[in-house]
Amino acid sequence: MTLDFGMGSYDYYNGRRNMEVIAKIVNTLKEILEEDSKQVQPLFLKISDNVIFNIARMAVQEHKKTFLIGITGESASGKTVFVDNTIKACIKKENEGIYTVIRCDDYYKDTSKELKEAGSYEALFKTGFSFDTPDAIDLDLMKKHLVALKNGETVYSPQYDFVTCESKPNMEKKTPARVILNEGLYVLNESVRDVMDVKVYVFTPLEVLKERWYKRAAIRGKVGEAADLQFADVNKTAQQYIRPTYQLADAVINGLVSQEYIQEITDKILQRLRAIEF
Repeated sequence: MTLDFGMGSYDYYNGRRNMEVIAKIVNTLKEILEEDSKQVQPLFLKISDNVIFNIARMAVQEHKKTFLIGITGESASGKTVFVDNTIKACIKKENEGIYTVIRCDDYYKDTSKELKEAGSYEALFKTGFSFDTPDAIDLDLMKKHLVALKNGETVYSPQYDFVTCESKPNMEKKTPARVILNEGLYVLNESVRDVMDVKVYVFTPLEVLKERWYKRAAIRGKVGEAADLQFADVNKTAQQYIRPTYQLADAVINGLVSQEYIQEITDKILQRLRAIEF
């Protein structure tokens, strides 16, 4: 009599080989993280052992599966810059199918009518209006697009104008890819974060945030009292909605690191992983 434990399709030797490779990848990543921790400005401020193992496992056992990474942090923390610099460091050619970026900023709801009726940003903010709460962004549409991309479907993201507050639907084609990078203020909001494979928080000290924020606000047409009113709201809403997600993050990234160092550590990771046969 033959006993079948439901493992007829399980290849023991390949399974064992995969676990050995996963262990090598985990150890390699931990060595690099240890080296990074000794830097004056390390890239990784926190990363869980569980996420290191899951990244290694997916690279070996689920390499054809779509990998969704959510990257959040306070306004002007450096989320967008980190994503763009990481792409530059990892991707030498614009090969379709490797990555797709979904930016939370593109999903702001159209408030051009409210701005026109108020007459100015100062007047709009004095009514109690806020651009910095989850309600200001169409998170339902963003999540719908993320799920569709994970399922291999093409979507068209909206486009938002930060000067006029106008949102135009179906403006940019987004195609399915092996890695989907979703960055923005509320990508780890409770209504969205369940679809993320890895949750990342970009941490930057408040004094640096403030300086960066005011420079960007001026570019977007907000100066003087309008800028002061919005920054006060930014700080208040960050305390309520964004800073708590720090505790939920699988990894915390330093928002002060340079593009050069991101390139250096990325090259190091890729070089050492290539030495592992998998």
